[in-house]
Amino acid sequence: MKNLPVAEVRSKFSSLLKDVAAGEEIAITFGRRKELIAVIVPINEYKKIKARRLGTLEGKATVSFRDDWEITEEELLDL
Repeated sequence: MKNLPVAEVRSKFSSLLKDVAAGEEIAITFGRRKELIAVIVPINEYKKIKARRLGTLEGKATVSFRDDWEITEEELLDL
């Protein structure tokens, strides 16, 4: 993944889009500290991220509760 400041992204935007289309991710940094503020990802990667739903661990993880495990409604609401 390339890390580029905003000014460089602005000046090389078209060529960076070609890189993204080829599957590369571009990180954009901002400010004096070069703080990471955004990442440009290929559309297929973005669609995978958006498609993730709760339950992606289905079949990969298990949960079990002991027979003596109890929680009252009040305890649940205080969490």
